Amino acid sequence: MELEFLGTGAGQPSKQRNVSSIALKMLDEINEIWLFDVGEATQHQILRTNIRLRKVTKIFISHNHGDHIFGLPGLLATRSFQGDVGPITIYGPPGLEQFVRTALKISRTKISYPIKFVQLEEGGLIFQGQGFKVYAEKLAHRVPSFGYRVVEDNHQGELLMSKLTQYNIPNGPLLGKLKNGEKVTLDDGTILDGNDFLGPSKPGRIITIIYDTRSTPTIAKLAKDADVLVHESTFAGHEADLAHSYFHSTAVEAAKIARDNGVKSLYLDHISARYLGAKARKLVNQAEKIFPNTKLANDFDRVIIPMEGEQNE
Repeated sequence: MELEFLGTGAGQPSKQRNVSSIALKMLDEINEIWLFDVGEATQHQILRTNIRLRKVTKIFISHNHGDHIFGLPGLLATRSFQGDVGPITIYGPPGLEQFVRTALKISRTKISYPIKFVQLEEGGLIFQGQGFKVYAEKLAHRVPSFGYRVVEDNHQGELLMSKLTQYNIPNGPLLGKLKNGEKVTLDDGTILDGNDFLGPSKPGRIITIIYDTRSTPTIAKLAKDADVLVHESTFAGHEADLAHSYFHSTAVEAAKIARDNGVKSLYLDHISARYLGAKARKLVNQAEKIFPNTKLANDFDRVIIPMEGEQNE
């Protein structure tokens, strides 16, 4: 599982940062890629990566401001030229479907695959399947805005071969059944329960993505025990009043969420164009004092999210 930042800027594109978009690449797990927000020129950013649009099956939109959705109609249109692609599902607030379908209709764009829209009204579980659950919660922005929490199902423990040595079981279907936790009967009548030969299960990974919002209690609910928290940090810590007035967050507020909710890694995202070079480093310095494992997200940064016990690359 891997995150790739396609745009990390706030409000408008700059030479250093495009506007908001993140790809969650789950190619090894389910052979799919999910996008979170699709700001202007996201498809241009994708051209500089190994992402293939045919692999994009779900898109989660935080809110309907232009720097988070202006790239969506063009990306959907380009996906039609990627050969035999499957359907796509788009999750987001009210008005999103109208925006997309109007843009496609006025531009007379034909889409070669089904698009399903899931309109979000309240928080809760919005998707379950393929070994994953996705939760959304309302945030506090000037327009309806949602944060997302992706939770991977726990992984079954490994088959403990050392405990099976005495039974002389050859490689084949019997071992496969035991690995699945099933019961098997050996030639001598011995019955073995696979669950007795499995190591402890490994907890699934959790990724939380928080875009435009003031500080609000629902963020903690989404961020609890996340392996990776991506949190908007439009303003510096000393600009808390300004951030509040613009319905945004500071790097310090993001760090406090990470510290107080058992987060493993924090990535500061949605960075104002005023923070370049050394100024951007100040954002990280402020957050690190509160939550040491903080990093500044930059366009095209890739974050591999390992299973528990595996080394992070």
